[in-house]
Amino acid sequence: MQLQLRNFASLVEGAAAAVQGAARQLVDLTAGSTLRALLEANASIALWLQWLILQVLQMTRAATSVGADLDSWMADFTVTRLPAVAASGSVTFARFAPVGAALVPVGTVVRTADGTRSFGVVADPMHPGFSQAQGGYVLGAGVASLDVPVTAQAPGSAGNVQAGAVSLIVAALPGVDTVGNAAAFLGGLDGEGDAAFRERFGSFLSSRSRATAAAVGYAIASVQQGLQYVIRENTLPDGSVRMGSFLVTVDDGSGHPPEALLARVAAAVETMRPVGSSFAVQPPVVAWADVAMALTMAPGAAHVVVAAQVADAVTAYVNTLPIGAVLPWSRLAQVAYQASPAVTNVAAVLLDGGTGDLAPGASGVVKAASVVVN
Repeated sequence: MQLQLRNFASLVEGAAAAVQGAARQLVDLTAGSTLRALLEANASIALWLQWLILQVLQMTRAATSVGADLDSWMADFTVTRLPAVAASGSVTFARFAPVGAALVPVGTVVRTADGTRSFGVVADPMHPGFSQAQGGYVLGAGVASLDVPVTAQAPGSAGNVQAGAVSLIVAALPGVDTVGNAAAFLGGLDGEGDAAFRERFGSFLSSRSRATAAAVGYAIASVQQGLQYVIRENTLPDGSVRMGSFLVTVDDGSGHPPEALLARVAAAVETMRPVGSSFAVQPPVVAWADVAMALTMAPGAAHVVVAAQVADAVTAYVNTLPIGAVLPWSRLAQVAYQASPAVTNVAAVLLDGGTGDLAPGASGVVKAASVVVN
């Protein structure tokens, strides 16, 4: 909802109209009157409160917050601003009389002619003139000049200087007389701006919503309420292994989701599918459960009513098991006890005619075929 902002004049006018409307007689609201001064004072306070509200709204939204406020907002998502990048380039150290050897140590500082931009010599072990043992670049006897790499000491675009801008050696170097840069320095970048930061955050959110199992699961769960699903990676519908493929088993609680629902799930998964992968969406394989048990009830309990309560509770428990979940035989008695306080004993519990658990498999789901309570 867009805020309806008011300026000072409209605030005073609104207050004056309210006072005049509530008064039973005409009141003096001319400029300089006491009541007019009170209304103008209140309008000033309202403007200040309006400004505070705007400040809060600006700081609490990434679209409008700036600087440190934007950094704080992004920090909640563990996203940080990209730092500034230092400019780099190459300078030429030269001498007038190349009689003996000279050394340009790593860390030597050179500056622009106005002294505002400083650059330090950095190590490059692949450079033919670099000596690891001496910790710098060696100008051998007879070598008049040598190009060495430097990096701006202060990161940012200010380090991008033109050719010929560097001409000062901060500390004297024995055997070296001059320094210069034949080419411009490039690559210096200021810290990431607010607009670029917001744009990258959008890419961050996009990357978080795709190509992961959690993202695919979110897409499935967003199709409609009440869906159960299992994602099996590197698996084909027949259960065989195939790298780069994944199988989605979906159930709407019935065990037989309609084809239209499966198509909608497939369309949702497609929007999140990792590039280079394939997938299939299938309904679960239903494992039908036949449950039987005998109850002993407290005196005075209505057997038919309690038996119906137990049957409903067992049916609900079985039918809400998630895909791939095993139906434990021993759990059935517990469900019966919890269904009604009138149940004092549960005996002869059978699951598919036996006393073993029912495992539907990784892509299966257990559903109640019949529940007989005696």
